[in-house]
Amino acid sequence: MGYKHIFDPEAADQYEEAYNWYKERSDIAGDKLIIEVEEAIKKICANPFRYRNTYKNLRETSLKKYPYNIIYLPDKANKLVVITSLYHHRRNPKKKYK
Repeated sequence: MGYKHIFDPEAADQYEEAYNWYKERSDIAGDKLIIEVEEAIKKICANPFRYRNTYKNLRETSLKKYPYNIIYLPDKANKLVVITSLYHHRRNPKKKYK
């Protein structure tokens, strides 16, 4: 049985900002961002330990067509994935895991 997921409030804000930015430029681009993020989350929830452990217990995977990484914390005891960041590749790397 797969894991459930929740967004950290900051990650939810980042997701909304990314969606709004793409939606302003193209309705299709905004919708495709949502589809790609949701597909990545499904893969993460199916096997949360599949992706690389990059910092402490945080893991991450990158989106294929958009310049973002999904950074998350798997909680084995509660079968939960906490998405901590939708991190844009051009942001300051020192703030990636905060």
